[in-house]
Parts: sequence; structure tokens; C-alpha cells
Amino acid sequence: MHRLLFVLTLLLFSQSAFSNTLAEFKFDDPKQDEAFRSVIGQMRCLVCQNESLAASNADLAQDLRKEIYEMMKSGKSKDDVIKFMVARYGDFVLYKPPVKLSTYPIWFGPLLIFLIGGGVLLRNLRKKSRSREVELTADEQQRLDSLLKQSSDTGKAQQ
Repeated sequence: MHRLLFVLTLLLFSQSAFSNTLAEFKFDDPKQDEAFRSVIGQMRCLVCQNESLAASNADLAQDLRKEIYEMMKSGKSKDDVIKFMVARYGDFVLYKPPVKLSTYPIWFGPLLIFLIGGGVLLRNLRKKSRSREVELTADEQQRLDSLLKQSSDTGKAQQ
């Protein structure tokens, strides 16, 4: 019972800590606040890689949120901040990187892997179907028939 109470208390405090991660970033202008939230929603956490900067609690994500906040508070536009982040960390920092030569692996890599896998699967299936179509020689056919007949005679005798 004490363990359950401890876990529930821990969850309660951790939830309140997570909910306050963005509370410190407030702008007087609602448009600027919306732009800030949009930017950190578009940026990928470089540590977690599957979370946005807005959702991540990694130390680097917290630092980047602060840096973006300070840049926007000093008057930088949303586009300026995005350009700065891409120049510093590359296109990978964006959840939707632009389609260009350096990002082709991100955009087309999964499709290429799927097509290669499908080709290998198709080749293996064709190879197996060809190997099944081997014809028996006359001796092999005669031996098979005798084994089948012997098997069916044994089954009748047991009944």
C-alpha cells in the first residue's frame, strides 16, 4: 500500500513539473506567443528525435526553447528563428524538412527500402515456385506410387 501511495505521489509531482515546462515562456503579444509555440512545435528534439521541442523534457530541448524564446523576445521573426536553427543543426531539426538533394534519404529512403524488400520477396517467391515444379523421373514416380499404395494398404488394415 505504501508503494502504491509513493508511486501515485511521484506521478502527481512529475505531472505538475511537466505541465510547467512551457509556463515560463509568456509573451505580452498573443500573436508572438502563438508564433513561439508554432516554432517549438515544428522543431524536433535532437535528443529524443521523436518529440517536438514543445513536448520534450530533455535538457537540450529546454535550452533550445529558452534560446528560441530569447530570440523571439528580442524581435526576431518566426522565419529568422527557423533559418537560424536549420543553419545551426541542419534540416533534421525540422519535423518536415524541405525536399532537396540532401534530404532525399529522409523523404525517399523508406520508399526505396520498401521497393527493394518487395523485389527480394517477389524474386524469392518465384524461385520457390520454380523449384516446386520439378518433374519426377519414371523410377521416382514408380517408387512414389508404391509408397502411397503401401501407406493406404496399411491404413485400411488398421481400420
